[in-house]
Amino acid sequence: MNPLKQLEQYGQSVWLDFMRRNLIGAELDKLIREDGLKGITSNPSIFEKAIGHSADYDGQFAELTGAGDMSAGSLYEALAIHDIQMAADALRPTYDATKKRDGYISLEVSPYLANDTEATIAEARRLWQRVGKPNLMVKVPGTKAGIPAIEQLISEGININVTLLFAEEVYAEVAEAYITGLERYVRSHGDLGHIASVASFFISRIDTLADKEIDAKGGAATQLKGKIAIANAKLTYQRYKQLFGNDRWAALAKHGAQTQRLLWASTGTKNPAYSDVLYVEELIGADTVNTMPVPTMDAFRDHGKPRNAIEENVAAAQKVMDGLAQAGISMAAITAKLVEDGVQLFADAFDQLLGAVEGKRVKALGGRLNGMTVSLPDPLKQQVEAEIEAWRHGGKIRRLWAKDSTLWTGADENKWLGWLGIVEAQQKELPALQKLSEEAKRYGSVLLLGMGGSSLGPEVLGETFGHLPNRPALHVLDSTDPTQIRAFQAKIDLADTLFIVSSKSGGTLEPNILKQYFFDQVEKKIGKEEAGKRFVAVTDPGSKMQQVAERDHFSHIFMGEPTIGGRYSVLSAFGTVPAAAMGLDLDKLLKTTQIMERACGPDVPPALNPGLQLGVVLGVAANHGRDKVTILTGPGLEDFGAWAEQLLAESTGKVGKGLIPVDAEPIGDPAVYGKDRVFVYLSLAGKTDPQATALADLERSGQPVVRITLADTYQIGQEFFRWEIATAVAGSVLGIHTFNQPDVEESKIATRKLTEAYEESGKLPPETPILEGDGFRLYADARNTEALASAAKGKTLEAYLKAHFDRIQPGDYAGLLAYVQRSEPTIELMRQARLAIRNNRKVATCVGFGPRFLHSTGQAYKGGPNSGVFLQITCDDPEDLAVPGQKYTFGIVKAAQARGDFDVLAARGRRALRVHLTGSSLGGSNLVGDLEKLLAAIRSSLA
Repeated sequence: MNPLKQLEQYGQSVWLDFMRRNLIGAELDKLIREDGLKGITSNPSIFEKAIGHSADYDGQFAELTGAGDMSAGSLYEALAIHDIQMAADALRPTYDATKKRDGYISLEVSPYLANDTEATIAEARRLWQRVGKPNLMVKVPGTKAGIPAIEQLISEGININVTLLFAEEVYAEVAEAYITGLERYVRSHGDLGHIASVASFFISRIDTLADKEIDAKGGAATQLKGKIAIANAKLTYQRYKQLFGNDRWAALAKHGAQTQRLLWASTGTKNPAYSDVLYVEELIGADTVNTMPVPTMDAFRDHGKPRNAIEENVAAAQKVMDGLAQAGISMAAITAKLVEDGVQLFADAFDQLLGAVEGKRVKALGGRLNGMTVSLPDPLKQQVEAEIEAWRHGGKIRRLWAKDSTLWTGADENKWLGWLGIVEAQQKELPALQKLSEEAKRYGSVLLLGMGGSSLGPEVLGETFGHLPNRPALHVLDSTDPTQIRAFQAKIDLADTLFIVSSKSGGTLEPNILKQYFFDQVEKKIGKEEAGKRFVAVTDPGSKMQQVAERDHFSHIFMGEPTIGGRYSVLSAFGTVPAAAMGLDLDKLLKTTQIMERACGPDVPPALNPGLQLGVVLGVAANHGRDKVTILTGPGLEDFGAWAEQLLAESTGKVGKGLIPVDAEPIGDPAVYGKDRVFVYLSLAGKTDPQATALADLERSGQPVVRITLADTYQIGQEFFRWEIATAVAGSVLGIHTFNQPDVEESKIATRKLTEAYEESGKLPPETPILEGDGFRLYADARNTEALASAAKGKTLEAYLKAHFDRIQPGDYAGLLAYVQRSEPTIELMRQARLAIRNNRKVATCVGFGPRFLHSTGQAYKGGPNSGVFLQITCDDPEDLAVPGQKYTFGIVKAAQARGDFDVLAARGRRALRVHLTGSSLGGSNLVGDLEKLLAAIRSSLA
């Protein structure tokens, strides 16, 4: 007779420790018929082999990934539950025939929840409801957190397979939880006959670890090798008989209660020196289950010899356990270690499973998910790989999504992670946004008035998508420069423009005074009653801007999410409102973005998580001296770097650490770069880029290069989300609070003091130049003045510039901070100046136009590493512009911002020099001429 089938005669049920879709059908029917199979157990490792290494699931997988909105976890669950339901149906006749004693299929709660009672309960309830089969057993680990969950779930009538049991004492606790759960259930529901549970006692793993301890002891202890697991199981079986043979249990049995059978798991023999059927033959007994992997079933079918072994030599089993203790080996320590390792092994297996699913998901998505390749030199590559493994082992991406502040500094970081779920939140707002989109069609232009996070994201959208057909053109104004404000006003027809005033706090100076100016201008042109209809506000609830918008009868007020900081707000109303106004297909943008959101989710292992990968590369590189993140963009994506540099700099540049983003610096020959760079290149597929050859040269020279490819412009949303995740990860790697901006606030305070002084006295506090010449004045604080005066060989602009640039050391960067109109000519002149410095000194260069960079890279310049050498450039405005309702003008505000910025740089001990161009006061056209003279002086000083 088939030895497997014979086990029925001894009261033992055979379950299969294996699951795959093609098993269900003729093969499973044969196992039930010929081997007496009575149940199936599954686990992550089993499903990883089934899903990841077979074609059984490809058809359903393709169907599920069609919309691109399912995560790796939800895909796995959909595939697994389909299998579980089919297996449950196949086992249902066994379930009925055995009166609910057998015929079960098991499905595991996420191993990540092993130490979280409430999450385990919630997950088990959800799986129980979703599978919807009475012969399901939900697998819950017998950890300290799992035991109260087991009691609660049993009390709700949910079948439980308790896993990861090694110790007799813990088994007793599990049995107590089961019995107590039944007692709770019977008080309110009565009949217990439909509730089942098994206690899965892991066998071979005990011998594997115990044998190592025995070998280490040596001597007489070696006689105990290969005996501990079976002895432990036999004693545990005796405990089972006691727990379910007393009066307490008899009372429950009257209501149909089933005993919680011991299930022998991990019964495949791992040590080749032992019989391949050892853990089956020695553990046969009444009211037990043995769940066997396929090779063990095959072996026992071939040469197994059934007998009632579990009741044999119980006294000898006790002597074995006593001998272990006498040898100085702690069984408690062994089992505790096995539980700890088991939780990690299950989590590791789940990582592998989700990795296999995500790999298939990425393949199925193809070009719908932005691709990324990473080329790193050694040893940076090994350091990055080690950090990625640390994130996997520590479950850190799950902690990030769980909003665990201890991933950073343990302060209030959890309050600033609302952006993690913003895509779904904005999808709910689509009707209101689409209404705005329809209304905006009647305007010729949209002018957004904002600063920092409120303006840079919309600017990327406006520049990337351009002026869409039959839609208004989007313009973004984020400057207090009077000439620039006039230039923007000249681009639009005030009567034919929709104005979006964008300010999270509602108290930021620039959006408020820009609103005052343009509202006054529109009011003068079309009347007070009509003016408010042309304005839309985007702000956080309860802000000053909300009050202003309500007072002035704005046509719409869109609310931001208070748990999202400005630099993370591009996918919130601060980005979607202007996107709707300019006519973007927001449904498409959000759905496309969601594909990346899922790819960066908590259920995607770090090695496959694109946001985490980029963040680890940037964070680890910075910790090893490569803190200059050089952002290169191909045709059509040129403006992306302006948004990314704000996100990186303001998030990470603080407490002397941080990433220094380098945007719009033209690519150069490998010889002009040091060993402090990481290059990230974004391109649109199918676009020819002249930078390609130079980029390949950089890669061959050993520079770290990350390449990101977008299939189309709507995938820009994916990059917003990838970089937000990456920045949060990099901040964790750096060990800083990624969501505050202390030095930006300092600059605002310094500016406010100066504007308040002007309001009181009608002038800014006087300042004395350290050098004055034809068309310029130089300013510096006392420390910088002393350093420059002693080093400068002459009292000329070139001499002071030379002394200033001579302070640049390898690993430093040069920052040109220009409080002048941002226009094509001035941008080009700044480009030439930075190239002159970079090529001469071989350091990274940054250019910021004030005041917009104050809310962006200004944080890193003041709070990040003290490796910047700054040249601030200011000018006299050819014609100032009044701010309605204020004594100060836009020119005064800009001057106050520049001086406040410089004061904070000085207070932070930065190497800073300010050159004020006075020639431009003769007329606006002279600004370019003055900058050309400055450029000539810079080149001369470097020569």
